[in-house]
Amino acid sequence: MTAGRRALGSYGENLAARWYEEHGYVLVSRNWRCREGEIDLVLTRARLLVFCEVKTRSSNAYGSPAAAVTPAKQARLRKLGMRWIDAHQMRPSTIRFDVACVIGRDVRVIESAF
Repeated sequence: MTAGRRALGSYGENLAARWYEEHGYVLVSRNWRCREGEIDLVLTRARLLVFCEVKTRSSNAYGSPAAAVTPAKQARLRKLGMRWIDAHQMRPSTIRFDVACVIGRDVRVIESAF
């Protein structure tokens, strides 16, 4: 990954994390990694645990950022979420998988995206 793409991704994650915090969520983990991959953001609000995939684009020229979260990526993120829960011995009452789409300074969160 080029430095420019890495910077764009980090920028999007910062904006998405701020959006969640402004909406009452607490950021628990960012860029959590294990053998199988990475989770961009892990957040909580009360007993709700949210795993968020952040997709950042400079424009919509190549389609919606959410379109990049394919069924295969969704399956991998579900598996990663279960790995995170096991690693942190957490038992939330509700788990949700979101996609945060960032274009420029605009953040759109799709709650329960999959």
